[in-house]
Amino acid sequence: MSFLRFLTLLSLVVWVGGIIFFAFVLAPTVFQPGILPSRQLAGAVVSRSLGILHGIGLVCGVVFLITSLIDSQATTGFATPFTVRNVLVLVMIALTLLSMFAISNRMLTLRNDMVFIDNVPHDDPRRIEFNRLHQWSTRVEGAVLLLGLAVIFLTSRRLS
Repeated sequence: MSFLRFLTLLSLVVWVGGIIFFAFVLAPTVFQPGILPSRQLAGAVVSRSLGILHGIGLVCGVVFLITSLIDSQATTGFATPFTVRNVLVLVMIALTLLSMFAISNRMLTLRNDMVFIDNVPHDDPRRIEFNRLHQWSTRVEGAVLLLGLAVIFLTSRRLS
């Protein structure tokens, strides 16, 4: 049972820790002047890293839900799928899918269409749309982070 709880916590720590690293270390670092030769390259690194983070998040979300259900079955005698923390993880998964398939895909299409985004005027409709989607991407990832922190809190309370 303790290994199952370890997997439950590990899935959260990896997912939320990955978001924290991405948002507060990777993205700001690669966009600093002099780190990479161009902002275009920095954008490519961030885009690829975000795609990997999304994949990790989805796997971690599924692991969390499975281990949480097995743990509740073992401790109470029946699986309780609609606990607050499970519902929050389902929302995290849904937001991650939204970010992957709606926001990130559209941003990639726009970035490819513009070739070098820094050479595109700020009033170009493609750049305006890209910037709008970037704001939504940041909001969605921020929401996943906050929900993840709430799930870590709820899980730690349950395990103590």
